[in-house]
Amino acid sequence: MSAAITTAMLEVQNIHTFIGQFHILEGVTVAVPPGSITVLLGRNGAGKTTTLRSIIGLTPPREGQIVFRGQAIQGRPAHKIAQMGIGYVPENRIIFRDLTVAQNLQIAERKKGDLERKADFIFNLFPDLKRLYSLRGGNLSGGQQQMLAIARALVPDNHLLLIDEPSEGLAPVLIEQMMDAIRQLSASTTVLLVEQNFQVASQLAERYVIIEEGVSVHSGLMADLVNDTELIKTYLGVA
Repeated sequence: MSAAITTAMLEVQNIHTFIGQFHILEGVTVAVPPGSITVLLGRNGAGKTTTLRSIIGLTPPREGQIVFRGQAIQGRPAHKIAQMGIGYVPENRIIFRDLTVAQNLQIAERKKGDLERKADFIFNLFPDLKRLYSLRGGNLSGGQQQMLAIARALVPDNHLLLIDEPSEGLAPVLIEQMMDAIRQLSASTTVLLVEQNFQVASQLAERYVIIEEGVSVHSGLMADLVNDTELIKTYLGVA
């Protein structure tokens, strides 16, 4: 593993997380510098989603430490962690299908007026959402639902955004739009994402961490990884 980044906004230090009796994470270390896009890579079932859920407190680790902006957050309730300025966009987009786009965004407010303050920023990132403001979430396309899921996490003031599989199930043209949006929002919000599509990950992220069977096995600069075909083939199965 590469050395930890001492100026990291988020430091995940050798965490062990269980789901029931199953030991899912057996030593994961991640450092996320401020102002960066960092990606968790690995095969299906490696523990990437569990790492995000451990950070946000939905599946708290039993061992290890998670430090966010200098404060240890492991063991705190998920809503308290979120209030510290961490947004979470789960896999499969989980929006409120019976609520309108406007209502989905309004319920994400942490403080009254959050949406009004962030509206211009959100609609510049996702113009479709302004056009579809009164439409119910269940009537949106998959890509539009993904945009709404990310936009919802942008309503409150978050320093860090955790995004799980943003390109999953999207058509290529929508993947390009999603990548552009994540690049733009990373100018103001640090991003840690899980992305199974290596081509997407390699074009988005500056840094990477590879997780294999619940253990972080390699990390570094994405610019170095894209030229290391043996490492990619060994851990990601990408030729």
